[in-house]
Amino acid sequence: MKEKEMLSIFNDQYERIGKADREDVHSKGYWHETFHCWVAFHDQGRDIVYFQLRSMDKGDFPGLLDITAAGHLLDHEAVSDGIREVYEELGLTLAFEDLHPLGALKEELIDGPLIDREWANVFLLKQHVPFDAFQLQEEEVAGIFAAGLDDVEKLIGGEKDSIPVDGFRIRKGKKEFISSKVALNAFVPHEASYMVQVIDRIRDRLRG
Repeated sequence: MKEKEMLSIFNDQYERIGKADREDVHSKGYWHETFHCWVAFHDQGRDIVYFQLRSMDKGDFPGLLDITAAGHLLDHEAVSDGIREVYEELGLTLAFEDLHPLGALKEELIDGPLIDREWANVFLLKQHVPFDAFQLQEEEVAGIFAAGLDDVEKLIGGEKDSIPVDGFRIRKGKKEFISSKVALNAFVPHEASYMVQVIDRIRDRLRG
């Protein structure tokens, strides 16, 4: 029998109050810790951010665009241990010190029986990563797409109905490069307040 993943649980002031297994955390709506890493860069007057395309095999939000790399922190892990997600999901070898901290943000995402209440420890990798450099964990991630940060902000704010994205998806083990336009429903429905804070902090770091 597979051992259950145990997560620390917190109150809404980010004070640890115990631990619970991952299934209970999401069914009972306990606050828990996650690690979010956004990859973005500034190029020719534009801020560009990468999104991962979630695998169709994922239990939650399959086939939607999401944070570049993210995952849960287990009960025994420090925030710095979250760097493993960048290697596991994207195939990028980094040190924790390569990342810029963007702060701990609260986010609630409720979808049917899933009650996901996160204290998200958010980081930025300020780097242009060529698409060829990504080596994806295909059971988790099906592709990588880049979008303009300003476009994403306008999409979230309702100023645009769709935005252009460029990137690739994995088909039969090979990267298929794609340019298309996507609407808001192509993205995991993160809270707008979370996304607005992330966008502001990424922009400040890229231009600072």
